[in-house]
Amino acid sequence: MTVSQITTHVLDAVKGRPAAGVPVELLQRTGDTWASIGTAVTDDDGRAKQLGPETIPNGEYRLRFDTGAYFAATQTDTFYPEIQLTFLVAEEGRHYHVPILLSPFAYSTYRGS
Repeated sequence: MTVSQITTHVLDAVKGRPAAGVPVELLQRTGDTWASIGTAVTDDDGRAKQLGPETIPNGEYRLRFDTGAYFAATQTDTFYPEIQLTFLVAEEGRHYHVPILLSPFAYSTYRGS
């Protein structure tokens, strides 16, 4: 299994456990547009390790989480049907882990390790 340079983890803060089955898309900015370079669905541990290329150049990237699909599958109302996180990759070759802590009416993120 090849691990992507960019990975994520989604934790359902209400249930206190990983959010399995969240569709995630990785996009790269090219000029004024965004291009999809990878997709995944979080595993039983809420992780997406095979999300995109093994190595990527420095630049601006975005993770798009389809939280609406996750909450619909768990029959939970939500205010956030989608979360988009935009971030910079500035250290070529370094692993970037970008997790979210999720609830139906709030979310938070940080640069993980």
